[in-house]
Amino acid sequence: MMHIMEGYLPVAHAAGWGAVAAPFVVAGGVRVRTLLRSAPHLRMGLAAAGAFTFVLSALKLPSVTGSCSHPTGTGLGAIQFGPSVMAFLGTLVLLFQALLLAHGGLSTLGANVFSMAIVGPWVSYGLWQLGQKLALPLAATVFTAAMLGDLATYVTTAAQLAIAYPDPETGFAGAFAAFSGIFAVTQIPLAILEGLVTVVVMHALNERGAAIVALSKEA
Repeated sequence: MMHIMEGYLPVAHAAGWGAVAAPFVVAGGVRVRTLLRSAPHLRMGLAAAGAFTFVLSALKLPSVTGSCSHPTGTGLGAIQFGPSVMAFLGTLVLLFQALLLAHGGLSTLGANVFSMAIVGPWVSYGLWQLGQKLALPLAATVFTAAMLGDLATYVTTAAQLAIAYPDPETGFAGAFAAFSGIFAVTQIPLAILEGLVTVVVMHALNERGAAIVALSKEA
Protein backbone atom coordinates (compact mmCIF):
# COMPACT_ATOMS: atom_id res chain seq x y z
CA MET A 1 0.00 0.00 0.00
CA MET A 2 1.07 3.59 -0.33
CA HIS A 3 0.16 6.31 2.13
CA ILE A 4 -0.79 9.41 0.14
CA MET A 5 0.90 12.32 1.85
CA GLU A 6 -0.72 15.33 3.49
CA GLY A 7 -2.20 17.85 1.07
CA TYR A 8 -1.45 15.84 -2.07
CA LEU A 9 -5.08 15.22 -3.06
CA PRO A 10 -7.46 17.99 -4.15
CA VAL A 11 -9.84 18.99 -1.38
CA ALA A 12 -12.90 17.57 -3.14
CA HIS A 13 -11.17 14.23 -3.66
CA ALA A 14 -9.98 14.07 -0.05
CA ALA A 15 -13.48 14.83 1.23
CA GLY A 16 -15.06 12.35 -1.16
CA TRP A 17 -12.84 9.46 -0.09
CA GLY A 18 -13.50 10.35 3.53
CA ALA A 19 -17.24 10.17 2.94
CA VAL A 20 -16.94 6.80 1.19
CA ALA A 21 -14.75 5.33 3.94
CA ALA A 22 -16.76 6.63 6.92
CA PRO A 23 -19.61 4.04 6.89
CA PHE A 24 -17.11 1.16 6.80
CA VAL A 25 -15.17 2.61 9.72
CA VAL A 26 -18.32 3.13 11.80
CA ALA A 27 -19.49 -0.41 11.05
CA GLY A 28 -16.04 -1.65 12.04
CA GLY A 29 -16.19 0.20 15.35
CA VAL A 30 -19.57 -1.35 16.09
CA ARG A 31 -18.18 -4.79 15.23
CA VAL A 32 -15.17 -4.34 17.51
CA ARG A 33 -17.42 -3.24 20.39
CA THR A 34 -19.66 -6.27 19.83
CA LEU A 35 -16.69 -8.63 19.82
CA LEU A 36 -15.25 -7.19 23.02
CA ARG A 37 -18.59 -7.39 24.81
CA SER A 38 -19.25 -10.99 23.79
CA ALA A 39 -15.66 -12.23 23.94
CA PRO A 40 -13.43 -10.02 26.13
CA HIS A 41 -10.57 -12.50 25.76
CA LEU A 42 -10.15 -11.28 22.15
CA ARG A 43 -8.84 -7.94 23.40
CA MET A 44 -5.19 -9.01 23.16
CA GLY A 45 -5.70 -10.56 19.76
CA LEU A 46 -7.25 -7.38 18.41
CA ALA A 47 -4.42 -5.32 19.86
CA ALA A 48 -1.87 -7.66 18.28
CA ALA A 49 -3.57 -7.39 14.88
CA GLY A 50 -3.46 -3.61 15.11
CA ALA A 51 0.18 -3.65 16.18
CA PHE A 52 1.10 -5.98 13.32
CA THR A 53 -0.53 -3.59 10.86
CA PHE A 54 1.17 -0.58 12.44
CA VAL A 55 4.65 -2.09 12.29
CA LEU A 56 4.45 -3.49 8.76
CA SER A 57 2.80 -0.44 7.22
CA ALA A 58 5.38 1.86 8.83
CA LEU A 59 8.19 0.18 6.86
CA LYS A 60 8.06 2.55 3.90
CA LEU A 61 10.14 2.91 0.76
CA PRO A 62 10.11 6.01 -1.49
CA SER A 63 7.90 5.58 -4.56
CA VAL A 64 5.71 7.88 -6.66
CA THR A 65 5.90 11.56 -5.74
CA GLY A 66 3.41 12.16 -2.96
CA SER A 67 3.35 8.55 -1.84
CA CYS A 68 5.44 5.56 -0.77
CA SER A 69 5.46 1.78 -0.92
CA HIS A 70 5.26 -0.59 2.04
CA PRO A 71 3.53 -3.73 3.32
CA THR A 72 0.09 -3.27 4.82
CA GLY A 73 -0.23 -5.94 7.52
CA THR A 74 -4.04 -5.93 7.25
CA GLY A 75 -4.39 -9.43 5.84
CA LEU A 76 -3.68 -11.10 9.17
CA GLY A 77 -6.41 -9.22 11.02
CA ALA A 78 -8.88 -9.69 8.17
CA ILE A 79 -8.34 -13.46 8.31
CA GLN A 80 -8.63 -13.56 12.11
CA PHE A 81 -11.46 -11.09 12.75
CA GLY A 82 -12.99 -10.12 9.42
CA PRO A 83 -12.68 -7.04 7.19
CA SER A 84 -15.03 -4.81 9.20
CA VAL A 85 -12.74 -4.98 12.21
CA MET A 86 -9.75 -4.02 10.07
CA ALA A 87 -11.58 -0.97 8.74
CA PHE A 88 -11.65 0.33 12.30
CA LEU A 89 -8.20 -0.87 13.40
CA GLY A 90 -6.64 0.28 10.14
CA THR A 91 -8.09 3.75 10.62
CA LEU A 92 -6.55 3.97 14.09
CA VAL A 93 -3.20 2.84 12.67
CA LEU A 94 -3.30 5.40 9.87
CA LEU A 95 -4.34 8.16 12.25
CA PHE A 96 -1.48 7.47 14.65
CA GLN A 97 1.00 7.21 11.79
CA ALA A 98 -0.15 10.55 10.39
CA LEU A 99 0.12 12.25 13.79
CA LEU A 100 3.26 10.59 15.16
CA LEU A 101 5.30 9.59 12.11
CA ALA A 102 4.19 12.12 9.48
CA HIS A 103 3.34 9.05 7.40
CA GLY A 104 0.30 9.83 5.30
CA GLY A 105 -1.81 12.76 6.44
CA LEU A 106 -5.06 13.92 8.00
CA SER A 107 -6.42 15.43 4.80
CA THR A 108 -5.73 12.19 2.91
CA LEU A 109 -6.84 9.92 5.75
CA GLY A 110 -10.07 8.91 4.01
CA ALA A 111 -8.29 7.89 0.82
CA ASN A 112 -5.65 5.93 2.73
CA VAL A 113 -8.29 4.25 4.87
CA PHE A 114 -10.27 3.22 1.80
CA SER A 115 -7.29 1.60 0.09
CA MET A 116 -5.49 0.04 3.06
CA ALA A 117 -8.19 -0.56 5.67
CA ILE A 118 -11.17 -1.37 3.44
CA VAL A 119 -10.26 -2.69 -0.01
CA GLY A 120 -7.20 -4.68 1.07
CA PRO A 121 -8.88 -6.45 4.02
CA TRP A 122 -11.99 -7.31 1.99
CA VAL A 123 -9.86 -8.88 -0.75
CA SER A 124 -7.82 -10.82 1.83
CA TYR A 125 -10.96 -11.99 3.62
CA GLY A 126 -12.66 -13.03 0.39
CA LEU A 127 -9.65 -15.07 -0.71
CA TRP A 128 -9.36 -16.63 2.75
CA GLN A 129 -13.00 -17.70 2.64
CA LEU A 130 -12.56 -19.07 -0.88
CA GLY A 131 -9.51 -21.06 0.15
CA GLN A 132 -11.41 -22.50 3.11
CA LYS A 133 -14.33 -23.58 0.92
CA LEU A 134 -11.97 -25.20 -1.60
CA ALA A 135 -10.05 -26.91 1.23
CA LEU A 136 -6.76 -25.47 -0.02
CA PRO A 137 -3.61 -25.82 2.13
CA LEU A 138 -3.57 -23.32 5.00
CA ALA A 139 -0.18 -21.83 4.15
CA ALA A 140 -1.10 -21.31 0.49
CA THR A 141 -4.41 -19.71 1.40
CA VAL A 142 -2.88 -17.33 3.95
CA PHE A 143 -0.06 -16.39 1.59
CA THR A 144 -2.41 -15.68 -1.31
CA ALA A 145 -4.86 -13.72 0.84
CA ALA A 146 -2.17 -11.52 2.40
CA MET A 147 -0.24 -10.97 -0.83
CA LEU A 148 -3.21 -10.13 -3.04
CA GLY A 149 -4.77 -7.99 -0.30
CA ASP A 150 -1.58 -5.94 -0.35
CA LEU A 151 -1.62 -5.71 -4.16
CA ALA A 152 -5.30 -4.73 -4.17
CA THR A 153 -4.44 -1.84 -1.88
CA TYR A 154 -1.66 -0.70 -4.19
CA VAL A 155 -3.95 -0.88 -7.25
CA THR A 156 -6.56 1.17 -5.39
CA THR A 157 -4.04 3.86 -4.46
CA ALA A 158 -2.81 4.00 -8.06
CA ALA A 159 -6.42 4.49 -9.16
CA GLN A 160 -6.97 7.23 -6.57
CA LEU A 161 -3.91 9.12 -7.80
CA ALA A 162 -4.93 8.62 -11.44
CA ILE A 163 -8.39 10.03 -10.74
CA ALA A 164 -6.84 13.05 -9.06
CA TYR A 165 -4.11 13.58 -11.66
CA PRO A 166 -5.16 12.15 -15.04
CA ASP A 167 -2.69 12.23 -17.90
CA PRO A 168 -3.22 15.30 -20.13
CA GLU A 169 -3.39 13.12 -23.24
CA THR A 170 -4.53 9.65 -22.18
CA GLY A 171 -6.60 10.60 -19.14
CA PHE A 172 -7.25 8.16 -16.31
CA ALA A 173 -6.05 5.07 -18.19
CA GLY A 174 -2.65 6.55 -18.99
CA ALA A 175 -2.13 7.90 -15.49
CA PHE A 176 -3.24 4.62 -13.91
CA ALA A 177 -0.82 2.65 -16.07
CA ALA A 178 2.01 5.03 -15.16
CA PHE A 179 1.32 5.01 -11.42
CA SER A 180 0.81 1.23 -11.35
CA GLY A 181 4.00 0.58 -13.28
CA ILE A 182 6.11 2.69 -10.95
CA PHE A 183 4.53 1.24 -7.81
CA ALA A 184 4.95 -2.33 -9.09
CA VAL A 185 8.75 -2.14 -8.91
CA THR A 186 8.69 -2.01 -5.11
CA GLN A 187 5.18 -3.19 -4.26
CA ILE A 188 5.20 -6.64 -5.86
CA PRO A 189 8.29 -7.82 -3.91
CA LEU A 190 6.84 -6.25 -0.75
CA ALA A 191 3.52 -8.04 -1.29
CA ILE A 192 5.30 -11.38 -1.65
CA LEU A 193 7.29 -10.65 1.50
CA GLU A 194 4.12 -9.74 3.38
CA GLY A 195 2.51 -12.99 2.30
CA LEU A 196 5.44 -14.99 3.64
CA VAL A 197 5.58 -13.07 6.93
CA THR A 198 1.84 -13.52 7.45
CA VAL A 199 2.17 -17.28 6.90
CA VAL A 200 4.91 -17.45 9.54
CA VAL A 201 2.86 -15.43 12.03
CA MET A 202 -0.29 -17.49 11.42
CA HIS A 203 1.70 -20.69 11.90
CA ALA A 204 3.07 -19.38 15.19
CA LEU A 205 -0.41 -18.37 16.35
CA ASN A 206 -1.81 -21.78 15.46
CA GLU A 207 1.00 -23.55 17.31
CA ARG A 208 0.44 -21.37 20.36
CA GLY A 209 -3.28 -22.11 20.25
CA ALA A 210 -2.63 -25.84 19.97
CA ALA A 211 -0.22 -25.68 22.91
CA ILE A 212 -2.78 -23.88 25.05
CA VAL A 213 -5.42 -26.48 24.20
CA ALA A 214 -2.98 -29.30 25.06
CA LEU A 215 -2.13 -27.71 28.39
CA SER A 216 -5.78 -27.24 29.25
CA LYS A 217 -6.46 -30.92 28.52
CA GLU A 218 -3.55 -31.99 30.71
CA ALA A 219 -4.84 -29.80 33.53
